[in-house]
Amino acid sequence: MTEGWTDQTPSWESGPVPDDRDAERPLSQRPGDGSVGRADLQRDQTVRQWGPVTPSATQIGRAESPDADLPDSVRRLHEERHSAMAGHSSRMHRLDKLRIAHALCNDLSLTPWQRDRVVGIVSDLDLTAFGSQRAIPKVALVVIRHVVDREREHYLGLHDQEWIRDLSPAELDDLYDQFRSITDEERFSELVAKHGLNVTNLNRLRRVLKDQLREQDLEEAVYGRNPYRDPNLPSLDARRSEEGGAEETGQWAERDEPQK
Repeated sequence: MTEGWTDQTPSWESGPVPDDRDAERPLSQRPGDGSVGRADLQRDQTVRQWGPVTPSATQIGRAESPDADLPDSVRRLHEERHSAMAGHSSRMHRLDKLRIAHALCNDLSLTPWQRDRVVGIVSDLDLTAFGSQRAIPKVALVVIRHVVDREREHYLGLHDQEWIRDLSPAELDDLYDQFRSITDEERFSELVAKHGLNVTNLNRLRRVLKDQLREQDLEEAVYGRNPYRDPNLPSLDARRSEEGGAEETGQWAERDEPQK
């Protein structure tokens, strides 16, 4: 036997030599033991004791010290003058118009067609022509009044001047008694008063709206619908449903076909 060889000598079969320090520090393998504690995480986020160690790490929007100023590249990014932010304000403005108009239509319980008409007009409408009353909720209420009242007028035939000209005074009175404007509804009146409008402002802004609809070619605008599509051709949704039905029919036909 080689001199000095004992049974306690470590080998590749016995593994590493145990350390007394490891014996004093037991290793726990329970779930969650390797994660950061909640108190430590909150303390680190509040105090920020440990800053970025990597030299290439950056902190967007924060100066190096309280006395330092932001670099010009970050300032241009915040002011939307950066090339990556081109058109951001106009996109956000259009999204705000869509969101506010859609919310008002849902609050007034408009039909899906009336809602799409209102959202389609508001989304592409230039609000600068309304002057001091160009706030999105105000213009959206004017568009809602115009769309709903116009649809009710068409339903009664009040838009046909030649047909109305041949009616008797009694028939005219009967037609106008049947017509009910959305301005007579309680919920619409509450929204109009909430946003600082009245009947006089609604009538004046509706005349401005009619002029803008003609100038901007938005009289037939409908959100989500193409006015130039041929109505004699099938829609894409109908085509997809037909293709889906044909695929299911083919699968069942293959499944039911007897094996030869």
